[in-house]
Amino acid sequence: MQLLGVDERALLHVAGGCCLCFLVVSTGLFDGVATEVGYGHYAEEVVPWLPAFVAMPFNCFINIGYILLGIFWLGRWSKTQGQKDVRKMYMKDVFALMAIVYGPVQWARLWTQSHRAAVLDQWFTLPIFAWVPVWCKSVLEAWRPATVLLMEGLSLASYSLCLLHSRGFEVALGCHVLGAFLIALRVQRQYGDATSRAYMGVTLMYCLGFIALKLLDHWLTQWLLFQRLTGHFWSKVCDVMQFHCAFLFLEHVEQRKLSRIQT
Repeated sequence: MQLLGVDERALLHVAGGCCLCFLVVSTGLFDGVATEVGYGHYAEEVVPWLPAFVAMPFNCFINIGYILLGIFWLGRWSKTQGQKDVRKMYMKDVFALMAIVYGPVQWARLWTQSHRAAVLDQWFTLPIFAWVPVWCKSVLEAWRPATVLLMEGLSLASYSLCLLHSRGFEVALGCHVLGAFLIALRVQRQYGDATSRAYMGVTLMYCLGFIALKLLDHWLTQWLLFQRLTGHFWSKVCDVMQFHCAFLFLEHVEQRKLSRIQT
C-alpha cells in the first residue's frame, strides 16, 4: 500500500523501530555506554547569543541535508520511473525514511548534549548501514521478510557490544561498514557495470572521508578552511553524500537486474 506516495509498511516499520529504540534507551539500559557529551568534543565554536538548538550553527544546519535527501528519494521512482515492484519501493522507502529520521536525531544530540541523545545517535547509525546489505541481499536472492527482520534485529542487537567495552560501538560500526562493502562487491560482480563501479568507489571515498574528517575535527582547525566549517561539518557532508551515492548504486543495479530479466 502507498500512503502519500510512501510505502505504508516502510513507514510503519521505520516508526516501529524508532519507537523500540526510544523505549529501550528510556529504560536506562545504555546509560553506562561511553559517549562524547559536551561542546568541547566539537571544533566548531559555540555562538553564545544563538538559541541552544543552533548553538553550533553549521554542525546543526547540515542535518537538514539528511531530511532533504530522504524527501528526494521518497519521490524519486514514483515520479520518474513509475516503479511497481513492491520489494524495490519498500527497500528504497525504508532507506529514505531512515535518512529523514537520522537528521533530527543528530540535531537533538547537538542541541541537548545529553547522554541518551548521543546513544540514540550512535545506535541509529547501525541499522542504517545494515540496510545496504539487506537491500543487496534482496537483489541477489529471493526476497524473504524474515531475513530482513533477522538482519536488522542483529544490527540493533550489536549495539550491546557497547556494554562490554568502551570501543564496542566502533567495533560494531566497523563490522557493518565491512559487511556492506563485501556484499556490495557481490552485487557489483553479478549485476554491475562501469557506472555502478564508479558509484561504489565514490561511496567508499565519502565513507572514508566521513570517518577521517570526524576523527580529525580538532586537528584540522590549524588550517583556515576548517576553522569555521570544521572537520565535523565536512564529515556530515560526506555522510549525506555517501547516503546519496549508495542510493545511486542500488538504483542502478536494480535497473541492470530488471533489464536482464526482461531480455
